Amino acid sequence: ILGASLALNLSNVPFDGIVAGVRIGYIDGKFIVFPKESDMERSLLDIVVAGTEEAVTMVEGEAKEISEEEMVRALEFAHEAIRELVDFQKKILSDVGRMEKMGIEKEEVPEDLLSKFETMIDVEELERRILTQGKHNRERALKEYRDSLFEKLELDEETMEKLKSKLKEFYNELVKKRMRRMIIEKGIRADGRRTDEIRPISCEVGLFPRTHGSALFTRGETQSLGIVTLGAPMDEQIIDALLEEGTKRFMLHYNFPPFSTGEVKPLRGPSRREIGHGHLAERALKFVLPPEEEFPYTIRVVSEILESNGSSSMATVCSGSLALMDAGVPIKKHVAGVAMGLIMEDDGIAILTDILGMEDHYGDMDFKVAGTRDGITAFQMDVKVGKVTPEIMMKALKQAKEARHRILDIMYNTISQPREKISEYAPIINVTYVDPLKVGEIIGPGGRVVKKLTRDYDVKISIEDDIGEVKIIGNDEEKVKTVKKLVEDMTRDVEVGQVFEGKITRIEPYGIFVEI
Repeated sequence: ILGASLALNLSNVPFDGIVAGVRIGYIDGKFIVFPKESDMERSLLDIVVAGTEEAVTMVEGEAKEISEEEMVRALEFAHEAIRELVDFQKKILSDVGRMEKMGIEKEEVPEDLLSKFETMIDVEELERRILTQGKHNRERALKEYRDSLFEKLELDEETMEKLKSKLKEFYNELVKKRMRRMIIEKGIRADGRRTDEIRPISCEVGLFPRTHGSALFTRGETQSLGIVTLGAPMDEQIIDALLEEGTKRFMLHYNFPPFSTGEVKPLRGPSRREIGHGHLAERALKFVLPPEEEFPYTIRVVSEILESNGSSSMATVCSGSLALMDAGVPIKKHVAGVAMGLIMEDDGIAILTDILGMEDHYGDMDFKVAGTRDGITAFQMDVKVGKVTPEIMMKALKQAKEARHRILDIMYNTISQPREKISEYAPIINVTYVDPLKVGEIIGPGGRVVKKLTRDYDVKISIEDDIGEVKIIGNDEEKVKTVKKLVEDMTRDVEVGQVFEGKITRIEPYGIFVEI
């Protein structure tokens, strides 16, 4: 972030302001700037904050159920560090000097035409169309009104074709202003809700009999279908990145098909937006997952967005949490998320709960907050104005907390705790521990013994030879139990006087062969 800011300010590209970013940890009750990777295991917070000298403009990160007050203090602490990095950039820019910024030529619409267009708008009619219920109905109503105004301008076809895109931009700007004034002056939003009101919510679980867990979360015109699949330990995702290697046992994938917004487009690979939204939801749910020692499964959650009108990533958090409980994953508690918005005018400020796509587009802030009843687990904020104070942030977080608790109440009424048993179609995993020195007896010469067990009993066997951990995975519970007993029998210590029953298979002069 710092490098990009410096490069843009040194170049002739039009760029307004100096930006810097920091990573903040919260270890042993203290906030730390740029914490070491080795210390982050103990940190209650992992947050990246970017901003200017005046204000914070972007936040993204995860936490272990920190409070709203701690969150605001973290942002204030981060902003102090950002100011230092901004001063550092100022010094470099003053020493090196800046290039003259290039000019941008714009095709302007004549002022008298814009004035005429604006005077033609009936404010009451525009408000009525903004208040049309339903995303697509509202878009259609606003488009019809815009087209009727274009006709009244009585421009010739060539002039209209030339100015049409600019006139559309101007009309959208007028719609934006009117929507914002309605919220500030009347406290009424585009769908008729109050500023702190959540859209109607419904939750369902156990929709599909063959999946390991499923849930449908619907909030207004946003709907997420969450599906959980449980796998064996060897199904973990292999991570082979530039700075890290290893495996990942929990994955959340977010799919946003074109039909969710009523569009027809080709279905290609995941977009950066889909990857980012999935990563945010994954961070939100990660904290409540059981440790691998208690639940040795690989867990994959897929969120299919079936309908979208704002806050689909937070709907993913809710559907994912519900589906995990439906799958019998012993998560600590439910996690819910909500997207907050902000309208900031000279004569007033309004904080919006559970924003629509239109409010995200025309508003000044998109602040997604996810967490449990006890604290925040993930957050992401983008700000379009440079005046968001700690007081505004605190108010937004408290309003988000109230909304989150209301959503959690509905989720707990749907399913209050994880199911006692996992799906009958999920793999069965039995874990046993043997003497690490005897692991070779399970494997056998050239892997002969372990291969025979996996073939004869249709199971998979995963062995951690350094700690003697043996995991037996299969779909038949009896076969899994049988293999577990065989493994334990072949590695147990034989004591003098212990009696075994077996079948004599061969007699030789020097002794007998017994199959136990």
